[in-house]
Amino acid sequence: MFVRWDEQLVENDLRLPGVGDGTVVRTFDAPEAMGINFHEVRARSALNHVPGGRYGFNWTINPYRGCSHACVYCYARRTHTYLDMDAGRDFEREIVVKVNVPELLRAELARPSWERELVALGTNTDPYQWVESRYRMMPEILAALEAAETPVSVLTKSPLVMRDVKIFKRMAKKKLPVSVNLSVPTLDEDAWRATEPHTPSPAARLDAVAELRRLGIDSGVLIAPLMPGINDHPDQVRPIIERAKKAKATFLGGVALHLRDEVKDVFFAWLEEKRPDLLPRYEALYRGRAYLRPEQRKHATRAVRSWGRNRLRRSLADRSEASAGSSSREGTSRAGGGGAGVPRGAEGAQRPSTVGEAAPTGPARQSSLF
Repeated sequence: MFVRWDEQLVENDLRLPGVGDGTVVRTFDAPEAMGINFHEVRARSALNHVPGGRYGFNWTINPYRGCSHACVYCYARRTHTYLDMDAGRDFEREIVVKVNVPELLRAELARPSWERELVALGTNTDPYQWVESRYRMMPEILAALEAAETPVSVLTKSPLVMRDVKIFKRMAKKKLPVSVNLSVPTLDEDAWRATEPHTPSPAARLDAVAELRRLGIDSGVLIAPLMPGINDHPDQVRPIIERAKKAKATFLGGVALHLRDEVKDVFFAWLEEKRPDLLPRYEALYRGRAYLRPEQRKHATRAVRSWGRNRLRRSLADRSEASAGSSSREGTSRAGGGGAGVPRGAEGAQRPSTVGEAAPTGPARQSSLF
């Protein structure tokens, strides 16, 4: 892949454990990239196997590690420690770019053993974070998946995903299961700017959902994570639900915050600095545990659980039965029709009653991710 760079600086060789061969560290003279190092590496594989199918999908692709969105709650922060970097500032400022993912993916999808199972993007860090606007790997990744007739699910916080809408339209026209989903934890400006400071406007994300649906592409809204006392009040959640209904979102779900290992340390440090009034409450909620207790999760997601669950379950069951025998290749498994329709295990995954289409190929079991 050849890319022409403007206003860039390059430093030589850096090697990162467990990723691939290091080549250069690149910086960009752009406001969104100030103080961020982009570590270009050549990865050893593109498709990551998720063992056991516990998430509802078996394969993921992560072209980037680390994320400049800097969401204080991000579950992926802990993975940066595998690179001998920290889960705090390094996760936000030391971004790994796997520059050869498209070429690796084409080779892996061409193997006779590939069974065209659902591939999920956005399960770790955001594939449409700012750096994607420069490296432009997603169009090649999507084109490779399309050529291999492989179902795709995308989860992002960025309207940059609309740059690739022509590819999604082609997939949908071919009846290839594709779902492009937007994470919108809040429309409250104070909560948004405090908890995910470098993400695009939440309102613009919902606009993207509306446009995707207008074009006939499955698109859902994930209200995640719901953080007690920060963005979980019904008055904060209700506007998202109304916008999702108006957009005719294919599904809507909510997931309560969970805090594991280093992510808990980062989040509690943020609470101490920005919301010390909530620190005692969170110490009580998460003492000795990563997840809220069931009754607490129910309370955190109470506004999201208020409509549409039975309709959703029926739609999923119908889609699953219909897709069981719909493979276009003799003897080939084609996952992603119904079983991965919405977040499995997500509290209150729902479907607007105004939408009559079949359930989508959406992000699966996001409660295990957020």
